[in-house]
Amino acid sequence: MGDFQVSREYLTFEGMRVPANVHTVESLTYAWKEFVTRDDDVFNVTFPKSGTTWMQEILTLIYSNGDPTSVKTEYSWDRVPWIEQYTGRSKLENRPSPRLITTHLPFNLFPQSFFKTNAKIIYTIRNPKDVCVSMYFFSLIAQFLEYREDFQEFVSLFLSKDMSYAGWFDHVKGWLSFKDNPNFLLLTYEDMAKDLKSNVIKICQFLGKELDDAAINSVVENSSFKAMKDNEMSNYSAVPDYIFSKAKGAFHRKGISGDWKNYFTPEREREFDKIYQDLMTDVNLQFA
Repeated sequence: MGDFQVSREYLTFEGMRVPANVHTVESLTYAWKEFVTRDDDVFNVTFPKSGTTWMQEILTLIYSNGDPTSVKTEYSWDRVPWIEQYTGRSKLENRPSPRLITTHLPFNLFPQSFFKTNAKIIYTIRNPKDVCVSMYFFSLIAQFLEYREDFQEFVSLFLSKDMSYAGWFDHVKGWLSFKDNPNFLLLTYEDMAKDLKSNVIKICQFLGKELDDAAINSVVENSSFKAMKDNEMSNYSAVPDYIFSKAKGAFHRKGISGDWKNYFTPEREREFDKIYQDLMTDVNLQFA
């Protein structure tokens, strides 16, 4: 993990709050203004806890034509690294093409060089209530994230301007403004959970990757929740306890849709729904 420093401190960059442990002003500036996008780069873009690691696995498997060797021998964060983290420059600069790149960056801070290329973006959206629940449990184990012991208080944090990566609402609205671009593929976590195979086929078509049935089935099988939960290259079990407190839970928790119903009080649900309706008036999104 290198010189990873753990602290719950955040830094603010262009109005966006992010954990200070893996981000620096320099690394964020590099991602935004200095990174040179190549035409065959593929970006895995998400708001946190929306299927990021899942898409890292799927993309790795698609580009290995279904061969699971790479997902079983190399850590997910090395295979499809985050561009905005302090390791981004060293991991991406000399990487052979095609590069698979992960980011949580909002649209307004995305690499400026991208827009002059034919590079592609896959953006995965998840029901924000499920994102909120997932982030709550993740913040309990991740020693570098701001958290609230009480879930109902965490909902308030999630809905506030203090939420990391510009908050779910601004993040999604920003990226949806780009949805009609031919190099942009919009997916939902819920659709993928319901029918992973058809979504893998859709991703392959978008990327111009022709995989036979056996390869597609291998992608689906090796990127299933169980396969990833059991794979130490993808389940973050290799991360030291001082970074992820394993005693407080596992990185892969449930991998389902609709778990929010087990945690939101009716009052919190009403409050959340009202904010959603107010902020997402012009957006037509359907979640399970």
